[in-house]
Amino acid sequence: MSNENSTSSNVKSLFASTAIVLCIVMGILIYVFVLGDSSHFDAEGHPLPGDYLGMMHAGGFIVPILLAIFFIIITFSIERIITISKSKGKGQIENFVRAIRQQLNSNNLDAAIAECDKQQGSLANVVRAGVEKYKFVQNDAGMDKESKVAAVQKELEDATSLELPMLSKNLSIITTCATIATLWGLIGTVLGMIRAFAALANAGAPDTTALATGISEALINTALGIIGSVIGIIMYNYFSNKIDQLTYSMDEASFSIINTVSSQK
Repeated sequence: MSNENSTSSNVKSLFASTAIVLCIVMGILIYVFVLGDSSHFDAEGHPLPGDYLGMMHAGGFIVPILLAIFFIIITFSIERIITISKSKGKGQIENFVRAIRQQLNSNNLDAAIAECDKQQGSLANVVRAGVEKYKFVQNDAGMDKESKVAAVQKELEDATSLELPMLSKNLSIITTCATIATLWGLIGTVLGMIRAFAALANAGAPDTTALATGISEALINTALGIIGSVIGIIMYNYFSNKIDQLTYSMDEASFSIINTVSSQK
């Protein structure tokens, strides 16, 4: 089991590194070939009026990084959706917990293990570990009730500690991107404003059109950063809520198992 978890962790770490690199490459390619397409600019190289793609390109080197952050958030959100969906297993969690509780109350441990095999989720893995330990110590005459309860409880805690990190893995990437997206967009806006006012100062006579264009180009960076940050925060809170629900179900099932062992004569 330890080797399987180690291999799975290495594969997911490789996926995370590869996905981040690909998102950065995608951001650069879109910036160069899509946003930088000549159809978005006039003969002098200025963005066409109302052409937001050209205005985004005018944001400079900040834009491909913002695009990469946005793609990273989307990629890892999809990855977490798939992972957490698999972790929930088959069927309704409430029905599974209810079925396990009924089998344990009937002391039908083999049926409880069969329910875990059908459910095939993180919760089922935790419950199966606890039920198997309970089955192992149930008829051990050399152990008193307190020792049996402690052994089963430790097995449940160990199984839970193996499952929870896999559920929360890569959430730190989403929340980090959500945090830096807005800040990176503000950096782009500040640099754009500096360029706009510098160009206005060098021109001598005030040019309100040029100033307005420069400011709008600068604010594009802030808009991109805020959009990425909002999506990242929403997805992080969504996944945290789902993980909390699974954790509560694990605790509920663990309590049922411990309660059954404690009530055993």
